[in-house]
Amino acid sequence: MPPSRSALSRLSLSARHLPHLVFLIVVVGTLARLFTLHTWLCWTVAPPIVVLALAYVGGLVRWNRLGTRGRPAWLGVLLLLWGWICWVLPPGLATGYVWLAVPLAVVAQRMPGRRMPLAVLCVTTTLLVATLTRIGGGFDLELVAPPIAAVCATVALHRTQERLMRELTATRGELAVQQRAAGRLSERARLARDLHDTLAQEIAGSRMLLQAAERDWERRPDAARRQVRAVVDALGTHLAETRGIIHDLTPPGLERDGLETALHELCARTDAAPGAPAVSISTQGEPRPVPDDRAVALLRVTRGLLANACEHARATQVRVTLHHADGAVAVEVCDDGTGFDPAAALPERKGRGFGLAAARHRLAELEGTLIVDGVPGRGTRARATVPVRAHVPAGSA
Repeated sequence: MPPSRSALSRLSLSARHLPHLVFLIVVVGTLARLFTLHTWLCWTVAPPIVVLALAYVGGLVRWNRLGTRGRPAWLGVLLLLWGWICWVLPPGLATGYVWLAVPLAVVAQRMPGRRMPLAVLCVTTTLLVATLTRIGGGFDLELVAPPIAAVCATVALHRTQERLMRELTATRGELAVQQRAAGRLSERARLARDLHDTLAQEIAGSRMLLQAAERDWERRPDAARRQVRAVVDALGTHLAETRGIIHDLTPPGLERDGLETALHELCARTDAAPGAPAVSISTQGEPRPVPDDRAVALLRVTRGLLANACEHARATQVRVTLHHADGAVAVEVCDDGTGFDPAAALPERKGRGFGLAAARHRLAELEGTLIVDGVPGRGTRARATVPVRAHVPAGSA
């Protein structure tokens, strides 16, 4: 099963925060050692180190406000402070402090354009080599190679992660387009099935009755009139079914009335239909605004679930509950009908119901779920849930 979007977001955030955690650990560790030494060096170097840490954290927090000009200036100040501190610190402390090149190189990759990140990476590497040469009393490849390799490897991993996240975002976009196309095809197939199962068949039957009435009009006028009356009665039923199909295709006025009102109207229409079970509706939780796309999806799925309960389950009571929870909204439809085993394959049935597969597909497009519990002879409970909390994309380091 592919990882969810929230899991990928948490993984991306963890990878982004790791270099910053390394930065703060090195800074705090250096300050602790300086205070332990308690020499003039502590009071000379500690304040710039604190300024470096505050500038680093402050720039990340206010990244969006820095703008395209402020970010390079902010990074330049960090590099100057870091280079000066590395040069001033004694070799025993500077050896650990050179590892700040890793988070600084990662931050440099967030600079605009292609040349600036590469230029900053070169400057960082040069300062790193200069500091290590001073520490070792000369150029020592064994001393210089590990930090440089760590910087290069971290930058390469960071770029790979960014590329993979961009590809994942593009793939999700393409998948969403394909899902919407599949949804439209499913709607067209449902509409064609509805028209075939209702209008086409009933019109054909009415045509046959009218043809029979025409044949009997002279010889058996009473039979012809009965056939005409049967056609008139059937046309009334066809008209109601046609209006139902048209209503299914008409977007509900959710912007004006809201999901709760739309559900009340849907339940009232279902309850008033001839031969329909008694339908009741209630609301749980504090009502919250529901985005239009999610409200439409829940309303469509609820209409399909009610159609199943009325046409197939032979229920006498149907209870609809609208649940408002933190970050999600759900509609639960419970009936006392014949029930079924959700694990078993359901036979194809005619009617205007959406079908569980289509309902799940519609909800999955919005990261929602449909859970169906049923026991043969004990009714069915279906719960459709969609998230309503806005997704916050990863990236604000």
